[in-house]
Amino acid sequence: MKKIEATFDLEKELLDKGFDFVIGTDEVGRGPLAGPVVAAAAVPRNLQSVIFNLENPKDPNYELLITNYNLIRDSKKLSEKQRENIFDFIRENFYVGIGICNHETIDRINILEASFLAMKKATQDLQRKINLENPETYSQATKVCILVDGNKKIPNFSMEQLAVIGGDKICKSISAASIIAKVTRDRMMLEAHEKYPLYGFERHKGYGTKIHMEALQKYGPCEIHRKSFAPVRRLASH
Repeated sequence: MKKIEATFDLEKELLDKGFDFVIGTDEVGRGPLAGPVVAAAAVPRNLQSVIFNLENPKDPNYELLITNYNLIRDSKKLSEKQRENIFDFIRENFYVGIGICNHETIDRINILEASFLAMKKATQDLQRKINLENPETYSQATKVCILVDGNKKIPNFSMEQLAVIGGDKICKSISAASIIAKVTRDRMMLEAHEKYPLYGFERHKGYGTKIHMEALQKYGPCEIHRKSFAPVRRLASH
């Protein structure tokens, strides 16, 4: 049997303890010098059914199911093509929420706070979508837990949370959120390339690569550069 890298073990454990929904959340884009920070939240549409199917090798779709769920792992371990290939599968099998904080918000409140805000937005977006699609089930949900990738919980957030170090590597819901966030942000940076073609955003997605730094030196910052980040701030002040 193929090995599943990330699992639903943590989600199942919390559901067994009485939680109605266990939601994974993750963000991408803290490090780049340009563009937004994007977060996603994800929860399987029917976790019990997924677990049953993954443990049922007699199912005619078993091999395809295992292959697809194997791709739901740390987004950094997947190629761009693999992330794109699994994106729609996640959208079909999970409820998904998106939260975005643009460069202006990052400059105003700092990147850490913007990351937390994006995760709050993603979780709230997810809750709205579940409520729209399945209002009766969600209205009866009294216990919801947010699984946050990393060692920090989202501050000033009323929902119960669990910080999971290395969560995108071990927890399937967080892995799904990390892929959704990564693909969403990459697509935004491809659109940014159309508007600002001089900087190579389609290649580095805003990270401080050699090509990006050379373009910054030559052309100076564009509208979506994060002016509060030191390499950009230095060039903007010249």
